[in-house]
Amino acid sequence: MKTIGMLGGMSWESTASYYQAVNEGVKARLGGLHSAKVCLYSVDFAEIEKLQHAGKWQETAEILSDAARNVAAGGADFLLICTNTMHKVADEIQAQLSIPILHIADATAAKLVANGVTRVGLLGTRFTMEQDFYKSRLQNQFNIEVIVPNEAERKLVHHVIYEELCRGVINPDSKQEYLDIVNGLHAQGAEAVILGCTEIALLVGQQDTQVPLYDTTAIHCEYAVEMALN
Repeated sequence: MKTIGMLGGMSWESTASYYQAVNEGVKARLGGLHSAKVCLYSVDFAEIEKLQHAGKWQETAEILSDAARNVAAGGADFLLICTNTMHKVADEIQAQLSIPILHIADATAAKLVANGVTRVGLLGTRFTMEQDFYKSRLQNQFNIEVIVPNEAERKLVHHVIYEELCRGVINPDSKQEYLDIVNGLHAQGAEAVILGCTEIALLVGQQDTQVPLYDTTAIHCEYAVEMALN
């Protein structure tokens, strides 16, 4: 079994889901007392969040590259960056790293392509929804058209992520607002909606809507387990 490297803490709320999912995945495949081999580095998210909103992405890349090198030194065979947004600096981190990064957008896109989805809605932080690093990867490398919510909806989605979900707050009103946005994207022609922030699955899940949802945390972990065991 390969050792799964994790760059977590962004937020720790969703990193806990990662840890649980990879261990459950390995147990489901191997049975008995088997669990995942994991090397986890969890950052202080307050430092990262401040730099994100200041637009200091190079500084975030330096912090995460240093953390990633520690994960590699700890024996990891490959790395998961346990957040969608920070894949903005995935190439910079990879350039400093001796082990491969399993890119969250690639894993998600592979699942979409396998299911024949060619037009998808995207929820996430404003950085993920508005900047090009995530959408263009889906469009250019996988021919998946991406639809995002309108500006007011993007602001709401972003606010709920940082002010509620990253703080462990689950608000029923926010859940309904998210589901309304999901339905709106579906009405615009999205065949499915990507939960493109690792915290969103803490709020909404497939049981809440008939619109197909793609939980990036679950998908990332599924592919990590596959990579670890093959």
